[in-house]
Amino acid sequence: MTSVTPSEPMSPSIGMGVLHLFCKPEAQFDREATVHAVKAAEAKGLTVITVSMLGHKCDMAFMALASDMRELRSFQSAIQAAGLAVVDSYVSLTEVSEYAIGVPQEMLDARLYPKIPVPGKNAFCFYPMSKRRNADENWFTLPFEERHAHMQEHGVSGRKFGPRVTQLVTGSTGLDEYEWGVTLFAVHPDDLKEVVYTMRFDKASAIYAEFGQFYTGVLTPVEELVHTV
Repeated sequence: MTSVTPSEPMSPSIGMGVLHLFCKPEAQFDREATVHAVKAAEAKGLTVITVSMLGHKCDMAFMALASDMRELRSFQSAIQAAGLAVVDSYVSLTEVSEYAIGVPQEMLDARLYPKIPVPGKNAFCFYPMSKRRNADENWFTLPFEERHAHMQEHGVSGRKFGPRVTQLVTGSTGLDEYEWGVTLFAVHPDDLKEVVYTMRFDKASAIYAEFGQFYTGVLTPVEELVHTV
């Protein structure tokens, strides 16, 4: 009998792979298999966040982080085999911004290897974004010093919400349609609204940002999540 050689891991040289799956149940949806898919992934060391979604775009969301992106693919397959249709998805990597000059190493590590979710922050929001490349508004033709100043302003705005909102920005240039994925965890849903509204006044967003579709929901244990649909 011919043996199959296991595939080698596919891992980023630094940081972790991140997969967002936005799902709707199909006729063959299996609640027990869905719970098993999440628990089996967690047993392998993956971080899996399960979300009950609001609105028509999807019913459930799964955010998974792993060092080996093959494990993310296996998790996706298990979710699909449980009878969930993936109606949208996003692939990205944890990263440290090139503008994080002088940031303490422990803060950089928290971005590369995040400890999420944060207890008490159950309001969830995800959206992708890119920087504009218009002829008269091209982020990538600005001098580094100017871009750095804009991002410092942006960071100051965001840190004001630290007690109420945890933000994870992951990089997706070359991996998905946008350049970054932004995942927010907040104490209250109006915290999500306020932080996004406030930061849109910064030049980095007001002039140079392009946003994709927003997804909003509530962090929910998978055993409860499967009974919400």
